[in-house]
Amino acid sequence: MKHFLMCAPQFFEVCYIINPWMEGNQGRVDKARARRQWQNLYRIVSGMASVSLIEPVAGLPDMVFTANAGLARNKEVIVSSFRHAERQPEAKHFERFFASQGYQVRRLRKETIFEGAGDALFDSRGRLWFGSGIRSEPSALGEIVAALAVEAHALELLDPHWYHLDTAFCPLPGGQAIGYKKAFSGKSVEMLDEAFGENIVWVSDADARDFVCNAISIGQSIILHKASVELKLALKQRGFEVIEADVSEFLKAGGACKCLTLEI
Repeated sequence: MKHFLMCAPQFFEVCYIINPWMEGNQGRVDKARARRQWQNLYRIVSGMASVSLIEPVAGLPDMVFTANAGLARNKEVIVSSFRHAERQPEAKHFERFFASQGYQVRRLRKETIFEGAGDALFDSRGRLWFGSGIRSEPSALGEIVAALAVEAHALELLDPHWYHLDTAFCPLPGGQAIGYKKAFSGKSVEMLDEAFGENIVWVSDADARDFVCNAISIGQSIILHKASVELKLALKQRGFEVIEADVSEFLKAGGACKCLTLEI
């Protein structure tokens, strides 16, 4: 059974701007609605997997996006080193949590920016896909490979709207994946096409804006904010069930379902 880390949105709000989605949304989060949406997502995920919770911390509104806490695998975790000052204090709280749960905590060099499973995703073959260009630094990949001894492939993100890899790419079981071409450099698109071939579904602009790639994969179920009829059909034909979970309040901060969870 998969195991996820989540953080309740007790202190969630948009009070600064560190990505384009936040622009114009400062002070516009309906906090009661955000809590209901998060509870619904928690209900769905906890019905299919085990979920641990970390205590939210006042003054850290983006701590709810636990995907950025680090990269966890086999009771080891590489804790994140955030690019923006607003999120940097989160790291010590996540590190403390992982240590309390018996994880071997690893850190990259202090000057290396790495934003966890937002930019580092394992596919069904155990290959690590690493995104850089907006948040995480390319130099982080070598340190990750050395620490975890995994096969890894580097992808370049170009558009600040798709600032983390998990906003534009989601590996699925059976060697499948979904992705958004316009988020990547041409070379990165070629790499993904070569690696996945017909097994990658490239999504439309509209689906990308609805954060379909920011999805949680559990077995043959894909939990996401909202998807077009066409994408649902394409995924159904590949054996997947799409479960929609409205997280529109969190989209105001640039995150959706996957951002709100970290597989540990």
